Amino acid sequence: MPKPAAPRTGETPRARRARARKILARLQRAYPDATCALHHRNALELLVATILSAQSTDARVNMVTPALFAKYKTAADYASADPKVLEQEIRSTGFFRNKTKAIIGMAQALVERHGGRVPDTMEALVELPGVGRKTANVVLGTWFGKNEGIVVDTHVQRIARLLGLTAERQPDKIERDLMALVPRDRWTWFAHALILHGRRVCVARRPKCEACVVNRWCPSSRV
Repeated sequence: MPKPAAPRTGETPRARRARARKILARLQRAYPDATCALHHRNALELLVATILSAQSTDARVNMVTPALFAKYKTAADYASADPKVLEQEIRSTGFFRNKTKAIIGMAQALVERHGGRVPDTMEALVELPGVGRKTANVVLGTWFGKNEGIVVDTHVQRIARLLGLTAERQPDKIERDLMALVPRDRWTWFAHALILHGRRVCVARRPKCEACVVNRWCPSSRV
């Protein structure tokens, strides 16, 4: 895999913004309908699926959630779940004990503080057990249509650095840099587009630089 590139030496903030606009335009043409790959029908299902996706793949989560969502339909259902049973139901997603604790704790908080409904603000979401800013961004952007931030998962972190859009390593600092370059109304879409690009083209082990629609503006490109 190519070495991540810091923002181009001597590149002014204005030049970086201009380069980012060109990257966005090409990604928009390539992935106009990029959206969340986690299967869900409501905010609660998306919240649970996002918690399960930590250190797992969306494909694996999507294999587990149909049976889970058929059994647990409300926050109260999760809140009263038997931890030992839930652990086995989500075991294949990895870190199942921590995820079970997070899901049950989150659901209990929903029941106690929000009448069983998933709140639609960053402040309320990040106060729920097991819910950090990344998970809150997924729910807010994908379900509620609120661009409060940019989801920084492993794909977004890696590709943003390869593109030289940030030199940071910490997700919160990467998010800050990207939010300054990407128009707010594109924040949710941008994260999904980078994730798709990371899965299809900018693959970690074997990046397909020759097929990359943004290779012209990528300082890490091998072509």
